[in-house]
Amino acid sequence: MTTDADHPAPPPCVVCIPARNEAERLPRLLASLAAQNGVSARAPLRVVVLANNCTDGTVQAVRDVETSGILATLALRVIEVELGGADAHVGTARRMALDAGADWLEAEGQADGILLTTDADARLPADWVAANLRALETADIVGGRLVIDDDGAPDPALADLHARIERYWSGVRRLEDLLDPPPYDPAPRHGDHTGASLAVPAVLYRAVGGLPALPCGEDNALVGLLRANGARLRHSPDVQVLVSSRHHGRVSGGMATEMLRRARVLDGEAYLLPEAAHWQALILRRAALRRAFHLDQQARAASCARLGLDADDLAAVGACPNDIAFVERADRILESRSPPARECALDRAVADLDALALTLRDAA
Repeated sequence: MTTDADHPAPPPCVVCIPARNEAERLPRLLASLAAQNGVSARAPLRVVVLANNCTDGTVQAVRDVETSGILATLALRVIEVELGGADAHVGTARRMALDAGADWLEAEGQADGILLTTDADARLPADWVAANLRALETADIVGGRLVIDDDGAPDPALADLHARIERYWSGVRRLEDLLDPPPYDPAPRHGDHTGASLAVPAVLYRAVGGLPALPCGEDNALVGLLRANGARLRHSPDVQVLVSSRHHGRVSGGMATEMLRRARVLDGEAYLLPEAAHWQALILRRAALRRAFHLDQQARAASCARLGLDADDLAAVGACPNDIAFVERADRILESRSPPARECALDRAVADLDALALTLRDAA
């Protein structure tokens, strides 16, 4: 006979969504959240929408779909704001959404709950929330895999390009597995940790001061900040999100910018990526830093000196709770002094990664 103790309740969570002019796509996202496994009108999923600078009826579109009853399994809060000047960007909006989610948990005495964030134009599989919560049982941050959601009939040539680019990044992760496999992020794993799918305990989010309000790259900045404080990042293959393939997005440098770049590649533009040797050197450097952390102070200083870190650098790194934090902080210093990575065309880059992996396996 099973009891409630055999199936403990999942931790409380809030999904936090920045939205600007998403009247068409946001209702679709909210419907996918309302259909998450395990949610019901009696056990609703908390959702915060931070509607910033909307001029297309985004908020009314949400109200209309609420009236239809489709969102009955959500406890939904819509916050309308007008951001001005230098603050009018997604970094400010996502931070405000996450802060509102943390406030909600704390107000209900659930400060140990989970914050999740996604994009207003995304679509989520029915197990997205549950898969994130499972992954957090052995990690501190969870990034979801981005799956490109082609609107209408997919373009075979574009699909082939997507696959070749994914093969490149899989090759980079294969090198990591051969040279310095991360114990907290074992294979199989993907490499995505963007605002389209992130999960983090609210207490950790508060501990690092919240999401950096940057106009672009705020998601990676938060992950870097958390890792610099020792957080374990998991790229769980069970966590996936469907992201828009549109070319005109809300953020310069975001997913839409990447989709536009890929469209240009089909028209003949080269798609350049760092050579295999760059990743090999980076992985080996980070592995050496990880080993150095576990040495005594004198041996650590000597090991770091060989990598190019002097006493002042180590003082800047400061006291670290674990090797994750040490590697993140120390490598940031070394990376700032490194020359730009040499790049080559996509297919050559993939071939070089495959050849290097084969050489490393043969030498093992």
